[in-house]
Amino acid sequence: MSPTTSTVPAQLMDGTALARRVGEETAARAAELTRRTGAAPCLATVLVGEDPASVTYVRMKRNRCAKAGIVSRHVALPAATTTEELVATLGALSEDPTVHGILLQHPVGDHIDERAAFEAIAPHKDVDGVTLSSFAAMSFGRPGFVSCTPGGIMRLLDAYDVDLAGKRAVVVGRSAILGKPVGMLLLARDATVTYCHSRTAELSAHLREADVVVAAVGRPELIRGEDIKPGAVVIDAGYNAGNVGDVDFDGALNRARLITPVPGGVGPMTIAVLLEQTVAAAERQLGARAAR
Repeated sequence: MSPTTSTVPAQLMDGTALARRVGEETAARAAELTRRTGAAPCLATVLVGEDPASVTYVRMKRNRCAKAGIVSRHVALPAATTTEELVATLGALSEDPTVHGILLQHPVGDHIDERAAFEAIAPHKDVDGVTLSSFAAMSFGRPGFVSCTPGGIMRLLDAYDVDLAGKRAVVVGRSAILGKPVGMLLLARDATVTYCHSRTAELSAHLREADVVVAAVGRPELIRGEDIKPGAVVIDAGYNAGNVGDVDFDGALNRARLITPVPGGVGPMTIAVLLEQTVAAAERQLGARAAR
């Protein structure tokens, strides 16, 4: 046996079970809000085109809304929708007092300015945490909504009592809604954060020093098991064809202390945080309206 491997496989971080608990708490809050105000929380989902994966994701989110007592309003737009038309749709939903949260399913198509579309969502309804306002709030520790996948990752780390203070965290990926914000959230917990990406030289060297690895690059099994530091915590936020993550799961299993499976790890927590933040948004909006 190699001295760098463990005789005990890593503990799996069960996102499905944690998401179920969060969902039960969210449903209870939604029911109480509806009882108190007479209005149910409402999430508007906006889908441009008919990409099969996006259609499936939206259907899944709507089903979860129903189970949590959240009204789901779906807006389906044709693939040929322009940036201006999408911005107008999102602006109208932002102004609609019966809508408490807005989710723009992405990607939206190369012909659309995705950032302009995101910025059309009012910050107080940005329950997916995609606007510049939300990113600033995450970065500076101010009130607001976190990006859902990074938020779900932090909930998983908390559930498994991962102390981040002073730890070296390597984030592989730099997307605006996953890689960058999760790094900010880790930094806020006093981790020392290194961002790596497609142009990082000697990725293996960075990974071998990491106490926590967050894989969020969208390339199947890019991170090899042999590059995981023994005893590290591995969060695989990648999802590729064939239920394959960004980490060589089998290779990492006997080196890591904790690891998320794919599927069943990060994915369920993304939706759980989305619904939790929708109810939180509704509580704030309906509470403010009742106080007038």
